[in-house]
Amino acid sequence: MNLAQESKDQVSSSTTAKNRYENAPKNDDYTIDQAWETYTPAEHDRWDRLFRRMQATLPGRACSAFVEAMNTLELSASGIPDMAALSDLLEPITGWRVVPVAGLVPDDVFFDHLANKRFPAGAFIRPEEEFDYLQEPDIFHDIFGHVPMLADPVFSDFIQAYGKGGQAALKRNQLHNLARIYWYTVEFGLIEENGELRIFGAGILSSPNESKFSLESESPNRIRFNRERVMRTNYIIDDFQKTYFVIPDFETLLKECYEDFTGVYESLRAQSDLSPEDILPEDTIIQRGTLEYFKAKNK
Repeated sequence: MNLAQESKDQVSSSTTAKNRYENAPKNDDYTIDQAWETYTPAEHDRWDRLFRRMQATLPGRACSAFVEAMNTLELSASGIPDMAALSDLLEPITGWRVVPVAGLVPDDVFFDHLANKRFPAGAFIRPEEEFDYLQEPDIFHDIFGHVPMLADPVFSDFIQAYGKGGQAALKRNQLHNLARIYWYTVEFGLIEENGELRIFGAGILSSPNESKFSLESESPNRIRFNRERVMRTNYIIDDFQKTYFVIPDFETLLKECYEDFTGVYESLRAQSDLSPEDILPEDTIIQRGTLEYFKAKNK
């Protein structure tokens, strides 16, 4: 049964679950009906509070492309966005559309969406008890964190190229290497603008604490982005990062990743993986971290 056909009582009773879209009917590409009209007042209010919190945190920290796109795409603290209406604003700019999904989708499906300029966004919003931290991406992370960056022409080309690269990586069994590029750029990337570090990664942009930690804490390393180096580096999925990689601009990121990785993968097979905190002699270090945050947690 389509969510849009459910009664308000049924929808309200299911919002205590972490993801009320979990059993929604899925198309072959894992997209679902967002059923925007079924979001409850409490869910819209949760979006608004999350939005206002980041709105107060990001000035002077978010990159200029993100700030500009927030206005262009009319994102605001006025309830959960309708993905179809949001796509109608985004598509004329870069050709991308946002498509609702219940949650994480299989890798091949994810890469097919990206390769065809469709960004799959989770339709559910985090429950109140996980307001401050949610490991699985919800609609706030996906829409607030990711979608504004898709309005930047160069960055959106990079995401499409990543989707095509992911399809190739699956065939070569090298997805673990390629996934690290996504993690350290799309999710947790920093960019240099006018001599200052700014955030463009969605995992940081949607987190008030990591927005401050990534830029202002003395704990993490901040290292200049190098493609092969990043592809060797493991990452942390449930805490702040021990290292953040910094790109000079989106053009460089696109150039580094818009090519056949066959030779790169062959080289990586002969090299060992790196721990998140490792620093190499050839690294261009912007700031060597103290790692105090992690040392204190391990005491």
